[in-house]
Amino acid sequence: MTTAFLYDEQFLRHDAGTGHPESGERLTATLAHLEKQPWFRHLLRCEPRVAELDWIQKIHSLPYIRHAQSACRQGLSYLDSLDVGIGAESFDIALLAAGGALTLGDLVISGEAQNGFALIRPPGHHAEKNQAMGFCLFNNIAILARYLQERHGIEKVLILDWDVHHGNGTQHSFYEDPSVHYISLHQFPFYPGTGSEAETGEGKGRGATLNCPMPAGAHDADYEKVFQTKVLPHIDKFKPQIILISAGFDAHTQDPLAQICLSTECYGWMSERVMEAADKHADGKIVSLLEGGYDLEALPRSVAKHVAVLSGNN
Repeated sequence: MTTAFLYDEQFLRHDAGTGHPESGERLTATLAHLEKQPWFRHLLRCEPRVAELDWIQKIHSLPYIRHAQSACRQGLSYLDSLDVGIGAESFDIALLAAGGALTLGDLVISGEAQNGFALIRPPGHHAEKNQAMGFCLFNNIAILARYLQERHGIEKVLILDWDVHHGNGTQHSFYEDPSVHYISLHQFPFYPGTGSEAETGEGKGRGATLNCPMPAGAHDADYEKVFQTKVLPHIDKFKPQIILISAGFDAHTQDPLAQICLSTECYGWMSERVMEAADKHADGKIVSLLEGGYDLEALPRSVAKHVAVLSGNN
């Protein structure tokens, strides 16, 4: 089994501002920890390409794309809201992050890799069609889902989002689309305010969205129960051809931005269950993209546990 690992030091050039929690240190600390793992050298190392604007426009409007580019070129400090810090190069690096997702998707679909993980920034799942939100400029995983469908002919894509914050942008991208199912486990009520159980999709997409809101203080056993009773049965019913993971690690008990209390081991447990589901329905195809995770000790350990499982080194 081959697991691809995507990273590029150019991701460090996205400058969200002094003191911003979404800093380049998240990636450097994680990479340093991964490089200490005996199995890391066996991963298929790959680098991103810049995403073509045609693919970005599958999810985001052209006026928004131009607005984001202009804000960065003008040297503005924020895009749309105070939580989306930007620098002069942030637009270009956001295109590279989205392109990293597409690169990894190509490798998995071609069979060069069974699965893969992308250590990328800026994250993406809060980004809406016409608005940046929650540290996110472009919705990397939503762009990848459309790319897999239109470039590779994948008919049924499942996105599993275990970031502690609900992925409002991803949900809204596919809310009326039965071909892309979105499952989210997240702290609720919490930022960004979406993600109640009642939000299940609309029109032909009704039932394609599964929100699993978790109360502050939830532990491993609470997540395991939801996986067994809701998440895995939904995957079994849908039978996706590929599983995409919005892999945020900010539900860790050490993370400063939320109040969920997961252990590092729980990320390994969830990864194992996703692997089993992918083997069952999708020939093992998984693409995992980094979203949140802001504790510089917990994030590296959690990513390492996740990638160890993907690569069969758990």
